[in-house]
Order: sequence, then C-alpha cells, then structure tokens
Amino acid sequence: MATETTSSCTGSNLLQPISEIINLPLDQVNFVVCQLFALLTAFWFRLYLHPSKTSPFIRHVVATLLGFYLALFCFGWLCFIVALGYLSFCQITRVYVFDYGMYSADFTGPMMVITQKITSLAFEIHDGLARKEEQLTPSQRCLAVRKMPSLLEYLSYNCNFMGILAGPTCSYNDYMAFIEGTAYQPRHLETNGKENGKYKHTEPSPKNNVISKLCTCAISLAIFLSVSKIFPVERSIDDKFIASTPFILQVLYLYLSMLATRPKYYFIWTLSDAINNAAGFGFNGYNKDGSPRWDLISNLRILDIEFATSFKMFLDNWNIQTALWLKRVCYERCPINPTAATFLLSAMWHGVYPGYYLTFLTGIGMTMAARALRHNIRPYFLGSTTHKSVYDVITWAGTQVAICYTVVPFVLLAVGPSLKFYRSWYYCIHIACLLLVLALPVKPWHLRAKEEQQQQNSLQGGLTGDHNSQCITDNNCNQKHKAT
Repeated sequence: MATETTSSCTGSNLLQPISEIINLPLDQVNFVVCQLFALLTAFWFRLYLHPSKTSPFIRHVVATLLGFYLALFCFGWLCFIVALGYLSFCQITRVYVFDYGMYSADFTGPMMVITQKITSLAFEIHDGLARKEEQLTPSQRCLAVRKMPSLLEYLSYNCNFMGILAGPTCSYNDYMAFIEGTAYQPRHLETNGKENGKYKHTEPSPKNNVISKLCTCAISLAIFLSVSKIFPVERSIDDKFIASTPFILQVLYLYLSMLATRPKYYFIWTLSDAINNAAGFGFNGYNKDGSPRWDLISNLRILDIEFATSFKMFLDNWNIQTALWLKRVCYERCPINPTAATFLLSAMWHGVYPGYYLTFLTGIGMTMAARALRHNIRPYFLGSTTHKSVYDVITWAGTQVAICYTVVPFVLLAVGPSLKFYRSWYYCIHIACLLLVLALPVKPWHLRAKEEQQQQNSLQGGLTGDHNSQCITDNNCNQKHKAT
C-alpha cells in the first residue's frame, strides 16, 4: 500500500494525495511525475535553448540546475550528502534501512548512473591525457577526452535533467557535442567520408521518434500493471505449486512470470530515451531510406530481446549502455579473465542483495556454456535455411529458459528463496552448463578478444576524415556488431 511505503521516501511529500488515490508508493509517483516534467522541459530546452540561440554555458547551467531540482524533489538532500563515490554505502542503506526485499525508486538509481559517468569520464580522461595514441584501441581513441572538463561541464554531464533520474549513461564527448550543437555534423558523413549533401543543411526533428517511444512506454506500463500481479515470480517457490505442477508447466510459468516483469524496465528506459531525444540528444545518423536514427543512447531493443536466440544476443540488447560501460571500463582493460571480472563488477554495481551475486555467478557459467555450445554446434545447422530455422527455434527456447533461470535470484533477492528455487529444479541448468564447458572446446578468451579487435579495426578502417568524423561513436559499432 502507498501509505506503508511513505516512510521510505526521502523526497517531497507534495504528491502524497495522488499516491494514496492511485495506490502506488510515493517514491514511484515522484519518479514518474518528475520524468514526465523532464519530458516537457526537454522540448522547451531544444526549442528555446537551441545551440544557435544560446551559449553552451547557459545550456550547461540550465541542464544542471534542473537536474538538481528533480533529484531533490524525488530523493531529498540525502542524494547529495552521500553522493559521488559512496554508491556501496547507499546500496547497503537501501537494503538494511529502507525496504529489504522490495523495489523502491530510491536515491541509489541516480547514484548508479552517476557512478557509471564518473568512472567512464575518468578512463576517458586517462586515455586522452595519460596514454599514447598507439596504446589505445580505436574505440578508446574516439572516446578519449583531450581537455580537462571545467567544474560546470562536469556537473552538467553528471547531473543534467535529462538523465539524472534514470540515465542512460553516455560518453562525455557525445554529451558535449549535444550541448555545443555539433552533434549533427559528424553524422552527415557517409562511411566513405563523403558528405551526405541531401541532409547536411537539415537538423532532423525527433518528434516522430519521441511519439513512437512514448507509445511504447504506454503499452509497456499497461502490460506491466495488468499482468505482473497475475504471474508473480514468488509462486515458483511455493511448496504447493512445486508439488502439484508438472515440471513442464513450471518452466512455462517461469517464462511467463519473467516476461511479465520486463515491461517495467521497458517503460523506464524508453521514457528516459524519449526525454533525451525530445531535448535533441541521441541523434545517430540516418537510415538507408533517409530517416533519422535516434538510438545513440538507447538502452534496449525490445524485439531483439524477446526473440533472442543466444545468451549473448539477449545481453547485447538489454541495458545496452550499462553493457557498454562494463565493456569499456572492465572487459577491455582487465588482464585476467575479463568475463568473470565483468560479471562481478556488474553485481557490485547493482547492489548488495545476495540474489544479485547468485544471478551474476550463474551468468558466468551460462555465458561460457552458451559460447561453447554455439562455437561447436551452430556450424552444423548453417547448411540450409530449414536447418537454420530449426536451430533458431531451439536456441530461442533454450535462451529464454536459461535467462529466466539465471535471473530468478535477481528478482527474489534473498539467498533462501533463490536456493529453494534452484533446488526445485535440481540445479539442472547449472549442471548442464558445467558439463558443456568441460566437454566442448572453445577458444581462450584472449584469442576471441584478438579476433574481435581485428574485426573492430576493419570496421574502423573504412572511416576516413578528421577525428570527429571517425567517432560516430563506438556505441553504433558495439550495438550493431554481434561477435560470437
């Protein structure tokens, strides 16, 4: 009930009557209302504080002050007292002081995004000012920051109103190009380096894209509110349900229950993306038909998630900007077992609930098994279209079950319920993953990384022109390039 969760809200109580009327926790009401306010403000920001009408200084100041206001309204001063570097402390506070085992739109959300931005910027500055050009990968060279940001630029990047509540994270260079009004220029160049004259004088409008994303938000929210209570994940560990339900129906129920939880994230991330687009941030070039693309900082691709035929394909399209952050700050830089290190960092970033660590530890085994299976089995199904279709159907079903099985602890949070669920399945997928990893050969990670780097270099090699024209940024390459 809304009244039962009021004490966990550290922000404004102004919307408490609305919270009681619609029977939703006040912190979630504050969050949604502030995001809708940010959406309207984003249109105003793009139209009246356009780079052609005002200076980057004014745009930085307004974006930062509005971001501070939204954060204070949602979370109060606590967000800033413990902010910037104390994420772990905040996560512990969330678990043991507020609502253990309950989702709440609390101050740790913005802290998680700010942590991504701070660490990303730190590495980008290090790459730009402390490392030699030949030591950098093509993507690191594009993202490198060559000049130390001012205090205002730093605050604006971390605390702007478009992304302070729910992100997504972005590179510092992309954000500065948006503020300074140069974000459209590099993307008017085709891959051969020649200027695309058809669109060079036209600044694309995000209107259609924003409307489309808002429709996605409305559908996602409606599905979540209507379906999530019908298929609660907790029923999967109910003793009566386990004893009386055939295993195949338990598998089906697990899939439906996890399917019902995802629209919540679709709503939050798509709304955040729409807010940034409405402000003019997120342009990523043109499609072949000439229509503008606004997916530079998109966090998910829903159809690719729901129809993923591999564990990697699912992860590549889920929480995309966080995956890019993990890749840039950990996977590309860790000298020993980067896969395990990346999953561990992801667990620490999410918080201190034991279920997070169970999920990501299971995810390591899943990733290794899926990689081995794909490397050894997939070539046998590529001989004909029929075989490939059969392979895709089987791998889709296997991927969905594997994902659901992996993320159950992420939803249940505590150790006891999570292990109870795995015991009810006799740890069958854990055992299967172990056997696959032991039985099937797969290339060592450093050889795969070398191949991926060579493929990235070949992609980057086709781009000519100045430094900016090469950096479309690596978001685009990373999101579209699917390495095995």
